[in-house]
Amino acid sequence: MPTLYDYCDSGNGYKARLILALTSQPYDYVEKDITKGETRTPEFLAINPNGRVPTLVLDDGTVLAESNAILVYLAEGSAYWPEDKLSRAQVLQWMFFEQYSHEPYVATPRFILRHLPPDHPRQDELKDRWKQGYAALSVMESQLAKTPYLAGQIMTVADIALFAYTHRADEAGLNLETYPAIRAWIQRIQETPGFVSML
Repeated sequence: MPTLYDYCDSGNGYKARLILALTSQPYDYVEKDITKGETRTPEFLAINPNGRVPTLVLDDGTVLAESNAILVYLAEGSAYWPEDKLSRAQVLQWMFFEQYSHEPYVATPRFILRHLPPDHPRQDELKDRWKQGYAALSVMESQLAKTPYLAGQIMTVADIALFAYTHRADEAGLNLETYPAIRAWIQRIQETPGFVSML
């Protein structure tokens, strides 16, 4: 049985937990509190030299890092990872978008607001990050006004990747009130059989 090293408040870790739940895959869970430096110990760095969660250790000892790579691996053979070439590319397009245009401007403000003191110097980043965060949400809103899920008519790992932090956008200081398509998409995902909440 694979072992997932994770931190419960991590949206990136939640991606792995959600796909495992949706596909009914058993796994062992090991909590690593990043706020206490538990991913920077020699023991954990021997598993993942990058010192980050989630980290998935397979039955044969193979280690997988990076949340979206873990997502694709765990979704293989399920409806969440399409079979045809173009559909897979469209899914990956959104997953790359999540990492480069969304995560730095939604997940990072959430971390700053939830885990750093109000007088921390990184609070100064928020205004610019919020601007980019709203830009990313607008891109998602435009697509979700046309299709029920980001890559088309069915839910895929692209939706899981972007759902993780989007549905906690309020904790990042971002307001979803003017994004009705995103709000409807969040509800659709939450109503998916097998869904588990983040916290």
